[in-house]
Amino acid sequence: QVLLVESGGGLVQAGASLRLSCVASGRTFSSYTMGWFRQAPGAEREFVAAISKNSANTYYKDSVKGRFTISRDNAKNTVYLQMNSLKPEDTAVYYCAADRYTLYIRRKSAEYDYWGQGTQVTVSS
Repeated sequence: QVLLVESGGGLVQAGASLRLSCVASGRTFSSYTMGWFRQAPGAEREFVAAISKNSANTYYKDSVKGRFTISRDNAKNTVYLQMNSLKPEDTAVYYCAADRYTLYIRRKSAEYDYWGQGTQVTVSS
């Protein structure tokens, strides 16, 4: 069992930056692929970014490439999402998630095993 707690969301203007953090409980954090997903009102939850257990591989949604960076610190059981040049269309609840399958990075939310409660990101124009 892994408990995930996100923080760092907020209300910002377009062009600003935010850094989301997700702290995991337990001693097995380093054995999981970690991902960030988001869900806007009335929309399905969508993949944003993910990072392999040893940080060797990352994967991003096309619309956030070059603006968002995912990273992790296994010593701190924490995964981060640095979001720069935010746009109004980035407005959503952002969730971190853990995937026990680590052979390659997966992008479907149904494939992830553990989820945080989410943190709201609102970008005004």
